[in-house]
Parts: sequence; C-alpha cells; structure tokens
Amino acid sequence: MDKVKRAERVIVMTRVLCGLPNQIIPYGRFCEMFDLAKSSVSEDVAMIQKAARDWNLGEVETITGAAGGVRFRPRVLGSEVQAFVASLCEKLNAPDRMLPGGYLYLSDLLADPEIVRKIGLIMAGPYYGQGVDFVLTMETKGIPVATMTAVALNVPLVIARRSSKVYEGSAVNITFPDGKGGIETMSLARRAAQNGQRALIVDDFMRHGGTARGMISLMAEFGVSVAGLAFVLAQEAKAPLSQLPEHPLMLFTEDKERDALKVRPAPWLEQIA
Repeated sequence: MDKVKRAERVIVMTRVLCGLPNQIIPYGRFCEMFDLAKSSVSEDVAMIQKAARDWNLGEVETITGAAGGVRFRPRVLGSEVQAFVASLCEKLNAPDRMLPGGYLYLSDLLADPEIVRKIGLIMAGPYYGQGVDFVLTMETKGIPVATMTAVALNVPLVIARRSSKVYEGSAVNITFPDGKGGIETMSLARRAAQNGQRALIVDDFMRHGGTARGMISLMAEFGVSVAGLAFVLAQEAKAPLSQLPEHPLMLFTEDKERDALKVRPAPWLEQIA
C-alpha cells in the first residue's frame, strides 16, 4: 500500500471515530491501517482532538494503559441545545398540537431524523462514563429517540412490550399500576438483559409515571440497576418520580382554564456548557 498523506489519514480516522461513538479504538488499529508508528498516529489524533474542541464537535479523549486508545463522544454545544429545545417548545405550544385526553401531538417531531438525532445526543450526554450497558424503552413511540440515544452511547437497544412475542422466546411478565387507577402488563424476553447490567430508561412522554415505574420494576426482576431516566416530554411535578437521576428534555404543566398544556425547557439543560 502506498504511503497515505496526512490529510487523508485524518479524514479516515475522523470517520472511524464518528462511526464508533463512545468506543475506545486502540492506536494499533490505526497503526496497522496506515503502516505508521504510534507516535505519528498520536500526532494525528491530537490534530483531530483540537479541531473537535475548537469547533465544538464533541470530545476526543485519549485513554492510557494497556487497554487504551482514543474515543469520540459526540455532544451538542450548550447554546445550541438551548436554542434547539426552545424551538421544540415553541412548536409544541401551538394550539393545534393539543389532542383529546390531555396529550400533545409528537409523532411528526419523533419522525424527523435530524430532530431525533439531536435529542439522542442530548439525552446521552449525562450518561457518558456511567457504565450503561443498554438503553431500555417501551414500545412504540419512544423507539426512535431511544435508538439514537443508544447509538450515541454505543450500547444495544432493548424494547419492553405490552405482551410477549413467540419469536423472542420465554419472557418475564409483570403487572404494574398505570398511575391512573388501572393495571397494565409489561413483558421482556429473558435473553434481553442479564443480572448485574446497568440500563438507561428512555421514553417519549411521561405523565403519571406508571410506565417508567413499570420499567424500573421490570429491571429489578432481571437484577439490572437503572442509571437514570430520560424523557422527551414529562409532566412537571413537585417531587421526583424516584430517587434515580431524571433528565427530561422538556416539562409541561396543565392550563385547565384553557384546556391546554404549557411546555418549557427542563432546567438541567442550562447546566450544559
């Protein structure tokens, strides 16, 4: 193989890092790809690291030791996060968004790839380095956001269902209060999670918290700890849903006089640099 020019190497390395977010890539992989010494690869990584920092593209981290290498963690700049979420709130506060039963129409936003990608990056941010083994969501509307969060964290996506499916094998089934006085069922294949793992729960909408509590209980049945909860839209409450960290993107309150919901960005977003 002919010697690869540095500009070309940097482009290829950047593409590899972006394609494998939150994954440690050994220097040896790049040394073999380009037939270079580790010192030369380190210089290339330093160049990528500086560009990512200067242009607010994310974090390029170098990890020392036998299992070391380089890792890219995509992030969204704080000011961009706030502007993005504010634009979502503006859309959701439109009068024609209101649906019967006190819900908001979210489907068009959750079907937009760019919107969902950004939401996933924002939700993943607080959980880098938290040892998350998989992202858990409930079928079906939360799947796009949970998928993008799992991509950013570079972990599998696990989907709990209302009922077990034959093609998933044996399953654990639980019943849980829905928060409105009723009882619902939740199911997860036994092979989907393992004792000792750590999960991040992601969902699109949280009002009474019944589904979220159900997923927490389901994880307890598997011996899986929960790193935290992330929602696209959650009802503002006086007390947290649980003792777990909660990161809703937006909060809503009910305006009973106008039969409407008022949506605003969640306060924790202001802490993002």
